[in-house]
Amino acid sequence: MAEKSLRVLPAEKTFFGKITNTLTKLLIPTKIGINGVLITIKRNNLLKAYETYVEEDEIEEGEKKEAISKKYEDMYGLYLESIDKYIMDSIYKKVKNNTASEFEKNALSKYYTVIHLKETQYIEYKHRKQKYLLELDYESLCVQNKEKILSRYKKFYADKMESLYKGILKNYSIQLADSVNSKVTKDETYEKIFNTLEEYITEVLPIKIENDKTNSYREILDEYDKFNTFLAGKLDGKDKIEKRLLLLGISRKLFTHSLPLVVAEQGYIKLLKDTRNLIISSQLEKKQQDAFNMLIALIEDYNIKLLSTKIYWDKPASREEYKKFWNEYNQIIRIKDEQEKLKKKQILFIKNDLKALYVNPQKYSNIIKFYKNILVQLGVMKNKKNSCKTLEGKYTKNKVYAR
Repeated sequence: MAEKSLRVLPAEKTFFGKITNTLTKLLIPTKIGINGVLITIKRNNLLKAYETYVEEDEIEEGEKKEAISKKYEDMYGLYLESIDKYIMDSIYKKVKNNTASEFEKNALSKYYTVIHLKETQYIEYKHRKQKYLLELDYESLCVQNKEKILSRYKKFYADKMESLYKGILKNYSIQLADSVNSKVTKDETYEKIFNTLEEYITEVLPIKIENDKTNSYREILDEYDKFNTFLAGKLDGKDKIEKRLLLLGISRKLFTHSLPLVVAEQGYIKLLKDTRNLIISSQLEKKQQDAFNMLIALIEDYNIKLLSTKIYWDKPASREEYKKFWNEYNQIIRIKDEQEKLKKKQILFIKNDLKALYVNPQKYSNIIKFYKNILVQLGVMKNKKNSCKTLEGKYTKNKVYAR
């Protein structure tokens, strides 16, 4: 699809300029009508090709299957071109002549944002432009309430959008692996990953579930329902972390190949870091306790849902260390008394996390101190007062932790 300049220039205030401007406004409805008819034709052709492609998906590889696949791809390309032309010929001119609706203004604004990616993130641009054009037509069909065509279109739309989201997430995974040459930081890339996952789960997954005939999403329905509770109202720091934890959990089932285990692992590590920071920065005791409870749930998820499925370990010693953790965890979950079970879990998780933090004790001094105080409360460690006399004759007291 050829790109055109979208720069908007003010109309000349001359006599001829005003006449040209008036004629353009009169011709815009005709352009919209022509483009609308073209999009409808291309969309119908695409849906026929898609439905044939889906029906013939089971046939063996051969010339027939290749021809069906090629026709579908060709129809898809022509369909996207017709929507792109609609933006250039109709929406752009309406915005320029100040006759556009809010929907059209927002559509053009989003278009600018996508086009801007072309020079710096070309792979992301390719996926996001297709995604944008599909969203624009889908929203248009929803606004027009064309139920008959929508029922057919939704199946294609959900399948294609899933493919595009997988491509976007896979590209982010590559960026994380090549962080040395990447133009964005790891934290920025993870922000994009979490935002993209949220987009998919809120906008596309409901359509996939609606059209699911085989109940293939039953494993994530509980997490999906819980995630939806975070979409209303203002979220605090703990809620945002918990929402992202749910996003990671769902993504492990939906995007296994697009977000490899190593990427998901780094995502958990980032959430652990954010939660530790939340604990230290919380001024109120209740908020600090809530953040700590969140940390315990996060550590359990990280170890049980991710590390327990990990096959390749960089260091054999780390794998052996995890085996010890896993054996102890399995003994704890057999405890019938819930209070005792929770206490044992907290002790195990804190001790395990402390090992990672002691790699840089100065950097993590605040959270290490917090952990030790928790272990004192749990009866694992004791506070011993330590005092000494300075050269000036003054006494100083420090806490010394003893196991």
